[in-house]
Amino acid sequence: MTAARPLTRAILALGSNLGEREGTLQSAVADLVDLPEVRLQNVSPVVRTKAVGGPEGQPDFLNMVIAVDTTLSPYELLAHCQAIELAHHRTREVRWGARTLDIDIIVYGEISSEDPVLTLPHPRASGRAFVLYPWSLMEPHATLAGESVAELAAAAPDMPGTAHVGDEPPGTKAQTGKKV
Repeated sequence: MTAARPLTRAILALGSNLGEREGTLQSAVADLVDLPEVRLQNVSPVVRTKAVGGPEGQPDFLNMVIAVDTTLSPYELLAHCQAIELAHHRTREVRWGARTLDIDIIVYGEISSEDPVLTLPHPRASGRAFVLYPWSLMEPHATLAGESVAELAAAAPDMPGTAHVGDEPPGTKAQTGKKV
């Protein structure tokens, strides 16, 4: 009989800037925890952010972060995340291009890895408000590589213009999807 793997806490970042973004994020969270090996522990608010990197003129992203406890290995969790991206019609034609769904493993327990297939913690997370800000709202005392996630979010270059979904003034492009 094989011993069960222990539960490991993982932080996952989800983003979408194509299609029905809010519905995609909600559906993706449900899909992620549709395995008995993945247990949802916490969910951040959804935030609206400008696209970082990639081609100019992309639509804004909706981003969120979730905490899960899992018995999946880091690579099994990665495969699970990528299968969910594919189920939501994710394509990988343009690096950092517009996409229906992006799911990144930000941290997996205390594991540190330089593997190019899965670098942990995520190599660019410490400078990206679209990951750090929702994570700090979900877990105000969280740390990443020993630094406060909230402080890292405040210092991130993409923090200006980041807002909770629903906090935009009525009639703005962000709220209506149209220019005003």
